[in-house]
Amino acid sequence: MIETVDLHFGYGDRSVLRGVAFTAPTAAVTVLLGRNGVGKSSLLKQFNGLLEPDQGHVVVGGERVAYDSEALRALRRRVGFVFQRPDDQLVAPTVGEDVAFGPANRDGGGDTAARVARALSRVGLDGYEDRLCSRLSNGERKRVALAGVLAMDPDYVVLDEPTAGLDGEGTRALVDLIRGLTEEGITFVIATHYPGFAAAVGDRFRVLDAGRVAYRGQSLDGADAERFGLRHFGDVG
Repeated sequence: MIETVDLHFGYGDRSVLRGVAFTAPTAAVTVLLGRNGVGKSSLLKQFNGLLEPDQGHVVVGGERVAYDSEALRALRRRVGFVFQRPDDQLVAPTVGEDVAFGPANRDGGGDTAARVARALSRVGLDGYEDRLCSRLSNGERKRVALAGVLAMDPDYVVLDEPTAGLDGEGTRALVDLIRGLTEEGITFVIATHYPGFAAAVGDRFRVLDAGRVAYRGQSLDGADAERFGLRHFGDVG
């Protein structure tokens, strides 16, 4: 489980997160909803130490997060983070080189090729190793970024606005992909402002508003979404 306890965070004098109490249970998809600018990304980045709270703390798998370099390396092996824009994450010209980057740096290259092949297969990109990342569609680049995370065999995967730039078909495919990976035992935490996608993919729902978790539940209906200024509750696609 991922949990935050009385978590506060801000940028300079601007307070963003104000005593957040958040939980994401294991082997489930927890969706964090909220309007643009409410601090969803700032909260997600606490989960693998990309940001450090000003007050309060984060617990991952029963262990309180520490911020020394060794602890952060271990944390990031357990908690993978996929950014909203895949181009912010892809680091190599070809798909295979990009997905191999993490495992090769961690393990010295021992079984990297096998890890790459398996990760690409899990996201539906079998045989893409030699393709240029620059020639892929936005949806394919998102899958490559996710494959790079999966190649590290994380327990948790955090996705920041994963439907950004996807059409209806791409969003439906993403839902199927996430649900399949959840059945393999991966825990997902996903930020979105799109209630239709949230309802299609999620098991647990949290709404961030005014710096706090203002709603939590195992379902989310149109009235709940409207109450927090969220629109487009229609079916995915």
